[in-house]
Amino acid sequence: MWKTGNYGLKPGTLQFQRKKRKDLRGMQKYSSVAPKAWFKRLHDFLISTGFSASKTDVSLFYYSSGTSKVFLLVYVDDIIMMGDDSALVDSLLLRLSTVFKIRDLGTPSFFLGIETLPVDGGLVLSQRRYMSDLLVRASMTDCKPLATPESVTQAVTPADEEFDNPTQYMRLAGALQYLTITRPDLSYAVNRLCQFMHTPTVEHWGLLKRVLRYVKGTLDYGLRIAPSPSTDIHAFSDSDWAGCPTDRKSTSGYAVFIGSNLISWVSRKQRTVVRSSTEAEYKGLADVSAEVTWVVSLLQELGLHSGRPATLWCDNLGTTYMCANPVFHARTKHVEIDYHFVRDKIASRDFQVNFVSTKDQLADIFTKPLPSTRFAALRSKLNVVSLQPCA
Repeated sequence: MWKTGNYGLKPGTLQFQRKKRKDLRGMQKYSSVAPKAWFKRLHDFLISTGFSASKTDVSLFYYSSGTSKVFLLVYVDDIIMMGDDSALVDSLLLRLSTVFKIRDLGTPSFFLGIETLPVDGGLVLSQRRYMSDLLVRASMTDCKPLATPESVTQAVTPADEEFDNPTQYMRLAGALQYLTITRPDLSYAVNRLCQFMHTPTVEHWGLLKRVLRYVKGTLDYGLRIAPSPSTDIHAFSDSDWAGCPTDRKSTSGYAVFIGSNLISWVSRKQRTVVRSSTEAEYKGLADVSAEVTWVVSLLQELGLHSGRPATLWCDNLGTTYMCANPVFHARTKHVEIDYHFVRDKIASRDFQVNFVSTKDQLADIFTKPLPSTRFAALRSKLNVVSLQPCA
């Protein structure tokens, strides 16, 4: 059995107690130096204890003893430690307590605003308290819920009438970004809202309120994680073409799975205008290739990689041909060189790119507004589930 714990470290043991300072320059200097010194002190101690620092993720440390493994993840002065040997975990905690004042909070139930709620065969990561707080801040606790965060008929365009409280718009849109940590179904809608942070209009405020109305109706939803019989990596990549009516740039999205668990996702506008749907899909595939490369690197470092090539799924035949066939040079001379690293990954057998039909493309939810039935189906396939039993 894995033993997991949430532990609070006390920076005061390193004499980094926060004090009120009248000198602003002194405060700025303190705020930049203290966290670095605190992390370095913790880092050096963990290394001396036998932990190894991950080169892929600087906040992650791991410890191996025979067949046993312990992982330690740091966020400021909070850590999560987990391992498959309870005695080893306890001994490492004892050594940690000799240098730092620590408080064992037990099995993580609430960490960085995210609840871990046990369900049959796994757990659900939920931010329902955070969502409720958002609705209070927006004065929308009694609003009428909606089935989707985006309308399929209303395009987001710049308008003339500016919103009279842009600060409120910025704060709520920024807060919604943190919510996408456990709610991939909100990624596309929140990404579009954040594109208008600089000059929000009345229309944009209405779209933000629509997202909050969807949040109201899905307060009990979260991201489900469960044991998987497979540890193979597979990812879905999708892009629209010239979907933004303002600058005609495309939107890309991807979803990365380890076995049956969703671990990474993105919805973002591409940096440049593309000349075809194939080029838009190819650039999206390059983005997910970079993410999968990072995931593979992390798993290899931790000794958890299956060794089998990752599978990338794309619903554009032209893109799948372009990835493997350099004969298409004449059609891709205008594509930036950095996107062609996908071909190198395929040639080295790190990846394989397969075609998937549009109806089975899970990343479709990250690139465009969808009807409620299609949206709900894809949301379920991304493991976003309700904690309430179905009637």
